[in-house]
Amino acid sequence: MKIRNIQDEDFLRISTNLNTWWGGRNMVDMLPRLFIHHFKNTSFIIEENRESLGFVIGFVSPSNPEQAYIHFVGVNPKARKKNIGRTLYEHFFHAVKEKGCTEVSCVTSPVNATSINFHTKMGFAMKDGDVVLDGTPINQNYDGIGQDRVVFVKSLEAWSDTHFEN
Repeated sequence: MKIRNIQDEDFLRISTNLNTWWGGRNMVDMLPRLFIHHFKNTSFIIEENRESLGFVIGFVSPSNPEQAYIHFVGVNPKARKKNIGRTLYEHFFHAVKEKGCTEVSCVTSPVNATSINFHTKMGFAMKDGDVVLDGTPINQNYDGIGQDRVVFVKSLEAWSDTHFEN
């Protein structure tokens, strides 16, 4: 497996697979080319034998340089249960910590139980929301009318990257 910074030429390959990787859900609109073009230095892809196993798109906040944000992550269904997501997140944590970030945030849909479980296992805390549904704090209309989200935050101050290898 090889992990590298994402490049402009990765856009079509990623966007072509996006809806398939999400079981047919229409996700392609959530990842326009601009995220890959403008955030290459903090976005990564894992490949093996020229096949994409996963990617993470994230950036350092221009408004709050001590905060980083993970916008999108995807893992090829053929590569699930192989710690691809964890590897991508830890690579991202290392990269943004080197840039002075002390915190990472991200959001997911309240119906995405797999994502909620993953982020919790990765040490993210759920921020308070407007309502609580089955123990999960929901931020109603977070991304627009009817676009509820679970908001996560993780401190990098206690995160150790001593196991990280370049």
